Amino acid sequence: MSTAIHNTNQACCTIPPVQSDYQPKGTFKSLGDFQRVYVTGPEKSDNAIVCVYDIFGYFPQTQQGADIVASSLNTTVYMPDFFEHDKPFPASKYPPQSDQDKADLQAFFGGTANPPAAIAKLTKFGSHLKSEGAKNVGVYGFCWGGKVVVSAAGENTPFSAASIIHPAMLSVEDAKKLTIPLAIYVSNDEPEDEYNKILDVIGKKSFASLNDHKYYKNMFHGWAAARGDLNNEDNKREYEDVYGKLVQFLKDTL
Repeated sequence: MSTAIHNTNQACCTIPPVQSDYQPKGTFKSLGDFQRVYVTGPEKSDNAIVCVYDIFGYFPQTQQGADIVASSLNTTVYMPDFFEHDKPFPASKYPPQSDQDKADLQAFFGGTANPPAAIAKLTKFGSHLKSEGAKNVGVYGFCWGGKVVVSAAGENTPFSAASIIHPAMLSVEDAKKLTIPLAIYVSNDEPEDEYNKILDVIGKKSFASLNDHKYYKNMFHGWAAARGDLNNEDNKREYEDVYGKLVQFLKDTL
């Protein structure tokens, strides 16, 4: 898997109404090897879904999305705290302006958000959910979390379907190793040529008919997670659209 690089990004179903001033509905629990996991949806469900947040950690926009997925599919959604022994990247430093902010971001990707370590944690967590009785486990992630998700969706993955939304470090090499259906939703800030290469690769997989994709040319990196401005009508509309597509994809694949 291509994890040697750091982040280079410069950048349906009926779902509940999206709110700009939102109070998350889930609770935090200790689960598997994680001390903190945001859990939303029914106490128990046949399937399970894991969300991997972006570099800013827990944000109401990301948690609202998880609540939407959980209620729409009547399925428990789990959002582990991958940064629980450290801190997320400060939103005030993004996008990085000074040389120090840029250095801090790259150091964050090389340390706290080290992709191989996160991939191992995610894979183990997915296996834990299956050992606890989940029939199928879906997974989706944003930004850095998208890189972690697609990298954990190859050979011997515990997951049945994966989705990446405005993913960072987009690479066709990751797509070549996929063994499960993929939904990919990118913004105008992701490299369109790499996105098209990925579509070509996954379009030739045995599960091609289950894949989904959309290029949100009018959106920016982060619109569906922590950087989303749900007071902006365009952002809110596309936020609703991408979660509708995500819900339908998971409904079709789990």
